[in-house]
Amino acid sequence: MTGIVYFVGAGPGAPDLLTLRATRILARADVVFHDALVHPETLALATRAKLVDVGKRAGRISTAQGFINRRMVHAAQRFKIIVRLKGGDPLLFGRAQEEIEALVRAGIAYEIVPGITAALAAAAELGVSLTRRGASRTVTFATPRVGTGERAGDWASATASADTTVLYMGVGEVEEVSRCLMEQGRSGATPVAIVENASLPEARAWFGTLAELTRLAPPDLRGPATILLGEVLRERLSSAGFSGTPRARVASGRD
Repeated sequence: MTGIVYFVGAGPGAPDLLTLRATRILARADVVFHDALVHPETLALATRAKLVDVGKRAGRISTAQGFINRRMVHAAQRFKIIVRLKGGDPLLFGRAQEEIEALVRAGIAYEIVPGITAALAAAAELGVSLTRRGASRTVTFATPRVGTGERAGDWASATASADTTVLYMGVGEVEEVSRCLMEQGRSGATPVAIVENASLPEARAWFGTLAELTRLAPPDLRGPATILLGEVLRERLSSAGFSGTPRARVASGRD
């Protein structure tokens, strides 16, 4: 028997942001290979599945990519429905292509179920549109992080020319981010926000400028976080009570 592997986007955190298709597939899954930061209530939707944690966290012992690929192929040869549950959207900074190629080589069918990516959840938390008429017509998603043995991409020049930028996995490298972007001509006065745990009740945000970025993130920041840059944040930066301090919780329809 050869099963099918579903690459499912778990979204930015909140379980109720899953798509209907994602919840239905999780309920039918035999095996779920999940990332480290998937919410427990999301995992609980896989009521009949074996759960396998294959998460990767910066600075911690992580599951090797080759091992994940082999486990998925092996599971698809034994079970009918396998889910590769990835935080955010599977096709954005999730190494999905490597896993897809492993399945293709093994002759195993797959399907992709998109999810809400962290950039959109962070923007929703702030109540800020990433695009805005007259201010932002281009948006770049990038990451400054480079894995061992990987070629460093020219992320700084690409993001410096965009009206709005969202950086993934960049909070641990804020000094490099600030330096590289200003070397590329981005003004030190560019508004910046760091958003932690977007979509969850414990979400927090800090506002400042690119020149202040190295001082914005607090030492107790532990949750997944994104960095947003651009003039679309100018009003938030200038609002009383926002700059450099945790924001008041933004009304978002959550209880």
